[in-house]
Amino acid sequence: MRDVARALGVSQATVSNAFNRPDQLSRELRDRILIAARDLGYPGPDPIANTFRRGRTGAIGLIIHEPLQYLFEDPAARLTMAGVARVCGEHGSSLVLVPRAEPGLPDVVPTALVDGFVAFCDPLEPERRELLRARRLPVVGLDAPVTPGEPYVGIDDRAAARAAAAHLIALGHRRIGVISFALARDSETTVVPAGLDAPTGYVANRARLDGYRDALGPALDDGGRIVVVAARGVEEADGAAAAVPLLDHAEPPTAILAMSDRLALGVIAEAARRGIDVPGDLSVVGFDDVPAASSADPALTTVRQPHARKGAEAVRMLLRPASTRQALILPTEVVVRASTAPPRT
Repeated sequence: MRDVARALGVSQATVSNAFNRPDQLSRELRDRILIAARDLGYPGPDPIANTFRRGRTGAIGLIIHEPLQYLFEDPAARLTMAGVARVCGEHGSSLVLVPRAEPGLPDVVPTALVDGFVAFCDPLEPERRELLRARRLPVVGLDAPVTPGEPYVGIDDRAAARAAAAHLIALGHRRIGVISFALARDSETTVVPAGLDAPTGYVANRARLDGYRDALGPALDDGGRIVVVAARGVEEADGAAAAVPLLDHAEPPTAILAMSDRLALGVIAEAARRGIDVPGDLSVVGFDDVPAASSADPALTTVRQPHARKGAEAVRMLLRPASTRQALILPTEVVVRASTAPPRT
């Protein structure tokens, strides 16, 4: 910087402004500085030194509990990330993606150059809570609180699941299958003996199972049957695999509730492979209302939640003073489409 300033006869502060505060200089002067810097091999102020000098990085970290590609492959996650990115852009902030820690590799949380974190996790792992506590940076939960009682942005998963199940009960279904997310990390597809009371450490899983149970009481009281299968993963193929033990049952369900649209679309694909008509022989309900839900054949009945708004509100909350942060629960609704109908008599 000193050499560039000397070559042009300007102050080092003026050179610094050319890189950090271009609005303080004329276009002609800034261009001269940048050309001279290039010719002299000066790349600009050191970003780490700038961070220490300003006391901030201008970046926000997005923590996830999935592999990094999940944010780009899963449609609900993409919508949520779009909301995060939009508000980061509005505030001139960069976005740093922090995937789950893999065995044998260091966790990125302790070294990420960010001003705070949005934790898109369910729940945040205890080890990472400790790492974040040591960083002493602001953290906002997205979908679940980072620690119980702390502010976060999410939905009422229990009420949303209750409404989805109540739709099937109102149609007259009494034999119902439930396809849950995995109840533990790296578990296989399995029929769950404990049914809707299955233990799980995942906040959304627990809340949605409770919501299904709230609404499915009439089915059990009428002599109906509820069978729960935990899927191995979150893709359509995982939904199809989880549907197999349900559809192979001696008395298969007349309806299936899936905890995501991708799982539900997998159920529809497996039903089609077997020649099972949806919704004539089998009603299917998803959760999320991703773009593929409305274009499916048949169009999928599902729970709509505001993914992009969730991401946007989480960043807005993080950027507010800590004293003004409080839990924000966003609305959901059941969107009835062609994949549900009364059971055949």
